[in-house]
Amino acid sequence: MIAAAVAVVCAGAVAFVALGPLSAAPAPTPTRSVAAPTPTPTTTPEPTRSAAPVDAVDAPVSTTVAAVTGASVPVSASAGGKATQTLENPQASGAPLVFRVVDQQDGWAEVQLAQRPNGSTGWVPTSAVTLTEDPYAIVVTRSTKTLDLYKDGKVVDSYPVATGTGGTPSPTGRFALTELLAPTNEGYGPYAYGTTAFSDVLNSFGGGPGQIGLHGTEDTSSIGTAASHGCIRMHNDDITALAERLPLGTPFQVR
Repeated sequence: MIAAAVAVVCAGAVAFVALGPLSAAPAPTPTRSVAAPTPTPTTTPEPTRSAAPVDAVDAPVSTTVAAVTGASVPVSASAGGKATQTLENPQASGAPLVFRVVDQQDGWAEVQLAQRPNGSTGWVPTSAVTLTEDPYAIVVTRSTKTLDLYKDGKVVDSYPVATGTGGTPSPTGRFALTELLAPTNEGYGPYAYGTTAFSDVLNSFGGGPGQIGLHGTEDTSSIGTAASHGCIRMHNDDITALAERLPLGTPFQVR
């Protein structure tokens, strides 16, 4: 998990540098900020809510993503309701505030929130965000220790990964990528994504709330095993490939 800037459960106290919105770039070094591709704007984004079973693959052909345009955004428990919290933009890590949208109605968007309990959502006014469409999704299958990359609803790449141990399993569910960070010390590869997922076992870790991360590793022997505190580890070349393609807000499922 990410510690220090985001405090994820895969690591102890680790320093990270937040990266801006993704955009195509040459293969980056661990200390260089690289922007990742921003989804193509659309004037009529569609809701992406799914009624499929929890263990069904969550890889929609397209997902609506909401990027906050101002310095903060109010979040309500219902569409048109009174704000129950205000989220700052950028986030505490320095990353831009971007949400995965799961429903829309009457000028409001229901978005996934990076907070406990897992699956938390809230409503934000669409006037406070820019809505775009994201063709990507990633699905981690714990039984096979693999991560499948989907584009337009079809698998385009598959990668071996390490998942959580039996005592600290990676939580299952439908989540989203929330920030892209660059570790400033060794052990976590060139990139680490924060997610909306939190450990079901660790309520705190490394000074943070036990947030699940997706990151690289120098411990290549752990790939293909259950080895982490809940985070998903990838080969450094593989996490770099994802960092150069996946916008924030991309669906991230663990099943």
